[in-house]
Amino acid sequence: MSLSDFKKKSSKLFKKSKLKDYSDHVVLETKELPKKVISILENDIKEVSLVGYGKSINIFKQTGNPKDVVKKFKLASFSGTHGIGHTRMATESAITTQGSHPYSTAEDECLVHNGSLSNHNNVRRSLIKDGQKFNSENDTEVAAGYISNEISKGKNLENTLKRSLKDLDGFYTFIAGTKNGFALLRDEIACKPAVGAETKDYVAVASEFQAMAHLPNVNTAKIFEPKPGIVYHW
Repeated sequence: MSLSDFKKKSSKLFKKSKLKDYSDHVVLETKELPKKVISILENDIKEVSLVGYGKSINIFKQTGNPKDVVKKFKLASFSGTHGIGHTRMATESAITTQGSHPYSTAEDECLVHNGSLSNHNNVRRSLIKDGQKFNSENDTEVAAGYISNEISKGKNLENTLKRSLKDLDGFYTFIAGTKNGFALLRDEIACKPAVGAETKDYVAVASEFQAMAHLPNVNTAKIFEPKPGIVYHW
């Protein structure tokens, strides 16, 4: 579907809506409730894929070189309290936009993941019975759905991640974001690397220090390796 066709169709289906396009992504602003918007997209504009929604979150994802993705979506023009970037080699799904991270399975929530889950098929079936929907075969989307499902039942992000150590089998480093902040968890074996840098001005987390070497005052930051099985929350 072309952008012009989407504009025409959305103007009839959504009240007082605004559209802003970034490459092949469109940010739709509307006063309609999320449930109604999702229903309209699923039933009336099936050519469009939803990658995320909320009042506090923007999600952009695509295949290709990270530098090109940053340029396509004009990420340098954005600002906020926290951001998560992720590049990956596909091991559990196809090399497609739908198979890319971050995954968002609820309002103002997202997850990126380095690693692999061995019981994602069983967890997916259980979550589907609970009403959770999935758009890919990716194991990370299952982890995102697990987190959303737990939060929808009243649990907070930190306790949900602690519980995931018992319910999600595999090796992984998770970074999960909500409108209130973000959290990091490495599984109890912790074979997937992670390093953090914390100053009075910012917190940064990456797979290796080299990715943070350009950050301001990083040489005076508190550099640490997150401990296995411990949830870090900011």
